[in-house]
Amino acid sequence: MFQKMPKLFTDFDPEARLVISQNDTLAACEGLPDDTFSLIISSPPYNIGKEYETATSLEKYLEWQETILRQLVRVLRHDGSLCWQVGNYVKDGEIFPLDIYFYPIIKKLGLSLRNRIVWHFEHGLHASLRFSGRYETLLWFTKSDDYVFNLDAVRIPSKYPGKRHFKGEKRGQPSCNPLGKNPSDFWRLLENEFDTGIIEIPNVKANHPEKTSHPCQFPIELAERCILALTNEDNWVLDPFNGAGSAMIAALKHNRKTMGIDQNADYCQLTRQRIKDYFNGTLKIRPLGKPVFKPTGKERVSQIPMEWLKKEGA
Repeated sequence: MFQKMPKLFTDFDPEARLVISQNDTLAACEGLPDDTFSLIISSPPYNIGKEYETATSLEKYLEWQETILRQLVRVLRHDGSLCWQVGNYVKDGEIFPLDIYFYPIIKKLGLSLRNRIVWHFEHGLHASLRFSGRYETLLWFTKSDDYVFNLDAVRIPSKYPGKRHFKGEKRGQPSCNPLGKNPSDFWRLLENEFDTGIIEIPNVKANHPEKTSHPCQFPIELAERCILALTNEDNWVLDPFNGAGSAMIAALKHNRKTMGIDQNADYCQLTRQRIKDYFNGTLKIRPLGKPVFKPTGKERVSQIPMEWLKKEGA
């Protein structure tokens, strides 16, 4: 963590460390230099009518996104990665999984898919005419086969670190990597993360320590995992749909340069304040890898209401 907040820029400067651009995403991206960003990570609007977007047809939405993605690929370094985290577009009760629509668009732009990461969470809106949605997907693309992947930065402890080779030249020697094992592409990070290899990251709801006024906030930890694995210190990280600035905070936390773009003045101000709070040491952040709370059955909210029990006994 820096002891002093770096100077804040509102326009891109290669010598800067921190840029917050209040601008239309496409217009801002068109002004960025080629081959600059090591990681572009974002959760774009899902076209579902949130306060920061205007819902349109799925076809027009995807056309708009493709114009932006074309610019993002241009500004991405040859060894860089694009992480596009999306959910579902819903119309008249029908689900349209956005990752399926985005894949051919991004593939057509010349990128290669390395992982389709499933992010599962426990809480969200309850559906009544279908099963409740409890996952989103993060598509990790690279611009070339020569890309940054710092696996050691995100390894988790092995389940059986004492396991040994039972035959061959290495018979009797430890068979596990002393730094731990490669986590899976199913991110849920339960308290048995070290047994399962699963990374659990809760979504940002009312009781989450990072919750702000933004209705669809990106958890810092989700961005952290990508930043640690896919960039090196002093690399540039860009979030073209910045929202509450979680990806920027994750980048600053790990000594990366970062730029966020958002056309909403309130969200840009929210990001500035969160970054100031981070450097002042007052920003509430969920620690990386912290186990998610599991009810014991003793909490009042985890017990069956007495009214229900009385009805059953009537």
